[in-house]
Amino acid sequence: MRFNPKARLDTRRMGDSGRGRGSRGGGGMRGGAGARRPLPRGVRGGGIGGAVVILLVVAVTQFLDGSGTTNESSLDASRMSDTGRYAGCETGADANESADCARVAVENSLFDYWSSTFEEQTGVRFEAQRRLQTFSGAITTGCGEASSDVGPFYCPADSSIYLDTTFFAAVLERQLDGPSGAFVEPYVLAHEYGHHLQNLLGTMGRVRTQQGPRSDSVRLELQADCYAGMWAGSATTTDDATGEPLFESLTDQDIQEAIAAATAVGDDRIQEKTGGRVNPEQWSHGSSTSRVKWFMVGLEQGSTQACDTFATDDL
Repeated sequence: MRFNPKARLDTRRMGDSGRGRGSRGGGGMRGGAGARRPLPRGVRGGGIGGAVVILLVVAVTQFLDGSGTTNESSLDASRMSDTGRYAGCETGADANESADCARVAVENSLFDYWSSTFEEQTGVRFEAQRRLQTFSGAITTGCGEASSDVGPFYCPADSSIYLDTTFFAAVLERQLDGPSGAFVEPYVLAHEYGHHLQNLLGTMGRVRTQQGPRSDSVRLELQADCYAGMWAGSATTTDDATGEPLFESLTDQDIQEAIAAATAVGDDRIQEKTGGRVNPEQWSHGSSTSRVKWFMVGLEQGSTQACDTFATDDL
């Protein structure tokens, strides 16, 4: 993966809150005084430093109104304090030298791709996510308070993606033996962006069953993987605001890294790696095979219709 050095980066939707006040490692999720609602628990895996929560999305409908879209009254922009972490990210050259600036470039690419593809394919007006917010330790969101144990997630209540960047080394690589390549994080961010699209479409409001290999929760996650594949298949066609390409190259190795990441976060793989018995009735994100399958459907077909995991039992 290499970015076009001439591309201009847009940091307006990026934010970093630094280390959360009172944060601590390994403590799981807390319902502290600042939390509006408790953040729901995700996929659990015991045996690695106590209770470890591995979650690629907060897929819960209690943060949505009856139409399946966000309740704007729950948004609180005052939470979004900023450390200036992304202030120096100006060009694609910066993105080639800095993981932080690469994150900005990937967000810009996701924005450009979906702003031109989403309404065309779904008939629903596109709106960008409010924020891609990085943090360390803990953070209060529109969905409640989360610690770094939660991993990357999307909060529909404030239309924002949250990411403690230590997740990739501390959890994905060390605990789950996942890949460490440069395209791993873009795959995860594209998956979370997929949840934002589901929020716009009202798909999150369709989630009624939370566990099981064909549950609504699994269907939601696999669809987000499919949307991630759609973007990956067209990432090199995305441009900055002036029309300059954002990517200079995206290789087969990059795609293989995304596939390896999708494999590592399959429910069956997580259960195996965390010492538990593989039990499909406890799945909420889908098996490794299914996650890879739907990423590839998006990559190869490039169609939101093809990504309709709610219309098939062939998951």
